[in-house]
Amino acid sequence: GEGMDEMEFTEAESNMNDLVSEYQQYQDATANDGEEAFEDEEEEIDG
Repeated sequence: GEGMDEMEFTEAESNMNDLVSEYQQYQDATANDGEEAFEDEEEEIDG
């Protein structure tokens, strides 16, 4: 064959970007899970 088509690269890149953003959302969600999230909520109630 002639190797990969440019379209295949574009498709692979967009799939990778989707994975990366999904991973970052997951990371943000777990990072915010815990005491920090509760502290933020308390501040909003007080102020």
